Amino acid sequence: MSGVRATARIGARADGRGGTSLPVLESDGPLALRRTRGADGEARVMLVGAMSGPLGGDRFAVEADVGSGARLHVGSAAATIALPGQAKDEAHYDVRLTVADGGELRWLPEQLISAKGSELFVATRVELGADARLVLREEQVLGRVGEEPGRLTSRLTVRVAGRVVVDQELACGPGAPGGWDGPAVLAGYRAVGQLVVVRPEFREAPTVARSVGEHARVMPLAGPAALVTAVAPDALRLRRALDEALADVDIR
Repeated sequence: MSGVRATARIGARADGRGGTSLPVLESDGPLALRRTRGADGEARVMLVGAMSGPLGGDRFAVEADVGSGARLHVGSAAATIALPGQAKDEAHYDVRLTVADGGELRWLPEQLISAKGSELFVATRVELGADARLVLREEQVLGRVGEEPGRLTSRLTVRVAGRVVVDQELACGPGAPGGWDGPAVLAGYRAVGQLVVVRPEFREAPTVARSVGEHARVMPLAGPAALVTAVAPDALRLRRALDEALADVDIR
């Protein structure tokens, strides 16, 4: 069995009146997009899973394109759970984000949970204009309560004006390269997350490396950007750590 293939698309543009319009809002199969109430010129979209997944063999994709002067906030209604399926193939979830000069994107979905027996590859690729703004959050939870995780591979690439500022990959769970659960990576924790914050202001006043609370670490990047990484015992403490770090780093 080949699995389900679905691509959802969002296009955000400045409406000329200080707000943001959504000329493109295309749901597909299990990926349902819903516009919700925004504020201060920002358009808000929720991604709603219309069915379980991704399952083995599924290929999901979400694309967002933010034009100059537009502001878009994307969240999700619930956690995404990677599950084993009848197909033995690996599942794929691709996120492709583009933000033009003067645009802003806040990409803040709920957690991705890797259930036992699943195998998922997540690829997030972001292309930003030189003066674009971004807040991107990724959270991964290895296994449900009391459950061993599936195999999860996650790759994140962010470019600003064509220059790579982040390109990293993490593989966890059965079959992943050795050491993923050791002191140099997750140190036995089962929740891992990161934030990428891109702001033109960081060119003149770059952030500095520091710890925020017990579980998060801020690192400046080679560009107008900062990376926050965090590990925690569970999803709740991971979210708290990332929220605290975002309040410390973000400039609006």
